[in-house]
Amino acid sequence: MLAAMGVRDAGAVGGEGEPELRLTLEAFRLIMDERMPFAALMGLRAEAIEPRSVRLRAVYDECFLRPGGTVAGPIMMGLADAAMYALVLSRIGPVELAVTTELSINFLRKPAPGDVLAEARLLKLGKRLAVGEVALWSESGSPSELVAHVTSTYSIPPPERRR
Repeated sequence: MLAAMGVRDAGAVGGEGEPELRLTLEAFRLIMDERMPFAALMGLRAEAIEPRSVRLRAVYDECFLRPGGTVAGPIMMGLADAAMYALVLSRIGPVELAVTTELSINFLRKPAPGDVLAEARLLKLGKRLAVGEVALWSESGSPSELVAHVTSTYSIPPPERRR
C-alpha cells in the first residue's frame, strides 16, 4: 500500500532480505485481549502481521460517529497507534514498555460510517527508536483514497528494562 506511494520501509534489521518476525498475529491478538482492554472498546481487530507491514481494523460501531456523521478522530488515532505498536512488537518481540513518543495525524477526507483499516510500515528501526507511518482508509473506499496519514515514533527501552 505505502510502497505504491513510493515509500521505502526499514527493511531487515542489520541486513538485506525479509525482516525477522518476532511476534505472531496470534501472539499480538493475545496481548490485545489480555493487556489492551481499550482495544475491544474501540473495535480494534488485528488482521495481519507480515514481514514488512501490519494491518489492523476498527470494526464500525455507531457510537464511533461524531457530529457530521463521520468516524471520530480519536478512533482513527487509536487504530493507528495500535497498528504501530503491533508493528514495533513484531520486529522487537513482546516488549511491553515500548511506548509512543510522537504521533502526528493528517486527516485527509471524511471517512464514511463503516470499518476503518490501517496499514503500518517501518521507516527506520534503531536500537532505541522506531519510526513508521500508517495509512488509514475506509473499507467502503479504496486503499488509494486515504482518510488519514500518520507518522509515529516509538521509544524502545534498553534490554535491561525490557520485560
